[in-house]
Amino acid sequence: MNISTIFAHAKTKTNGLRHIKTTGGVGDRWLLAATVILATVGILMVYDSSVAIALRDFGDPYYFVREQVKWLVLGFIGFAIFSRFPYSAFRQFAVPILIGTLVLLLAVFIPGFGVHALGARRWLNFGLFVVQPAEVAKLAMVIYLSAWFSTKEKGRLAAFLLLTGMVVGLVLLEPDMGTATTILLTALSLYFLSGAPIGHFLAIIPVLLVGLGGLAIAQPYRLRRVTTFLNPDLDPLGSSYQIRQILLALGSGGLFGVGLGKSRQKYEYLPEANTDSIFAILGEETGFIGATIVVLLFLFLVWRCFKIARRIQDPFGKLLALGVGSWIGIQAFVNIGSMVAIIPLTGVPLPLISYGGSNLIITLSALGMVYNISKKNT
Repeated sequence: MNISTIFAHAKTKTNGLRHIKTTGGVGDRWLLAATVILATVGILMVYDSSVAIALRDFGDPYYFVREQVKWLVLGFIGFAIFSRFPYSAFRQFAVPILIGTLVLLLAVFIPGFGVHALGARRWLNFGLFVVQPAEVAKLAMVIYLSAWFSTKEKGRLAAFLLLTGMVVGLVLLEPDMGTATTILLTALSLYFLSGAPIGHFLAIIPVLLVGLGGLAIAQPYRLRRVTTFLNPDLDPLGSSYQIRQILLALGSGGLFGVGLGKSRQKYEYLPEANTDSIFAILGEETGFIGATIVVLLFLFLVWRCFKIARRIQDPFGKLLALGVGSWIGIQAFVNIGSMVAIIPLTGVPLPLISYGGSNLIITLSALGMVYNISKKNT
């Protein structure tokens, strides 16, 4: 190959990359609007729900909301970057991304590097910042499975179950049952949305139910959550305290709520008021109407992801949009479902709303990818 051929080849690749970057219009404005509204609601509710504990722990009522605003800015920077970066490139890097994520999941067990708090090892301390690898694993699995399933392949059920079991198993060892369930259900959704036979679905469901049931009763604290779910009046000052306070908050909200800033449960009555239980504070202050609007916003956001996926012809882009939409919808359902006691209580943040940096930044970055995909349809 001579010099002129090399330059011609390089010019062709550059033109192709420029075409990828500039293809399409401004993207799906409705997706962007729903994302911004939910993130704004999140800032308001993080401040509202954290005033008491921020004063107690830091002597500063603005501590948690200030941190959340920093993460929100970083999250929208991630959204902006991934909304312009060629999403198709992630298909090429799917394997390194997955391997890197597995390394991070294992690293939480390294003494001094992994952070041990509240009886769990879920975080990595990089000095300037702390990362929760399980949150990274959600996006990594969506990217890898989208790349894998975008090509037709027979007999991949066993390999899929092995990979998913490995990732979910590492998250369970932290332990983090809620995040493990979210990853598992998202992976299964992508598997079947990619066109897997219905027979696989019928075979997996009973195994999945037995497995989740076994995990739920394998640890005493999980068993207590199940028994509390079946009988909320059991041990009202112990295992059922949190769910009773959640239901009390939602019940106190009535139709229109007690008013913004007027929650009683946030004054250290309700555990995890600014994280996993934030929907209860939202329901108490804005009532059934406000809580319903937030649920509808999540449904709308998921619908936009699915609509974008339906319009695009690229198999990888289609599955990536479906995967992100499924993940956000499943995580929101698990959080809200446990708040209203239709499933056992579990510790999962409400996407875009709960306090937490890793979840917020990763979710916004993933939505940036979907926004990028939507540009192919405009």
